[in-house]
Amino acid sequence: MAEVIRLKPTRPCPICGKPSTQAFHPFCSARCQDIDLNRWLSGGYVIPGEAVEEDDHPPERGEEDED
Repeated sequence: MAEVIRLKPTRPCPICGKPSTQAFHPFCSARCQDIDLNRWLSGGYVIPGEAVEEDDHPPERGEEDED
């Protein structure tokens, strides 16, 4: 007996809104998949948070205060 393969439901592409395809799910094409990857890598998807001050980093070797 052949094994049944469940297909992912078709939903709108999060980039352009066209129906998604099984090969690029949840996107409709490789182009939209690449656009999403570029947004991740360039910092387009950022969760807002508190600003980090420059002085918050721990001192590096040899940079410690000598009082």
